[in-house]
Amino acid sequence: MRYRELTVSGAWEVTPTLFGDERGVFLEWFKDAPFHEAVGHSVNLMQANCSVSAAGVLRGIHFADVPPGQAKYVTCVQGAVLDVVVDLRLGSPTFGEWDSVVLDDVDRRAVYLSEGLGHGFLSLEDGSTVVYLCSTGYAPGREHGIDPFDSDVSIEWPTRGRNGLELELSLSDKDSNAPSLREAERRGLLPSHSDVLRYVENLQVAPKGQR
Repeated sequence: MRYRELTVSGAWEVTPTLFGDERGVFLEWFKDAPFHEAVGHSVNLMQANCSVSAAGVLRGIHFADVPPGQAKYVTCVQGAVLDVVVDLRLGSPTFGEWDSVVLDDVDRRAVYLSEGLGHGFLSLEDGSTVVYLCSTGYAPGREHGIDPFDSDVSIEWPTRGRNGLELELSLSDKDSNAPSLREAERRGLLPSHSDVLRYVENLQVAPKGQR
């Protein structure tokens, strides 16, 4: 299992070791020891989600108030998605920047993004199934989003799916009407980089179960 930190600090690409034969494939898609070594603390698991999407479905960009925020450990068990992480932390050296990883049922990579980062993905195939572990439970009052097509962020979303055909994008009303990065900042929705660092540092020193 290999960890590679993305250009957005606080996010990692995780590449598992695959053991395959004529019967199929086995892998460990999460393991605490290498996770702790890379990130500095264990996963504080409070909720596990599963999302199934048709080709062209775009979900995000989502984020949550910090504290406590919502860290996510994400993989795609069927199909393929482009998984995107955006730095929404005011005062961060990489504020407004993004990075991406293709998650699919071939390489079976995962992405971990810590608190304060924005997250979204675009399904590249019908039936793409994304599962993710969350550090906090769903709380609509403290969860927000920004426009995934905001020109100030300029995410390069794919225009064609896994089969090479042109994608017809589909978003929820909430994501379609999400504010721009600048508008979210004006409304006071974005997390502070210093608050996020303080919260993550507390995770690194707190005993498991006391976070």
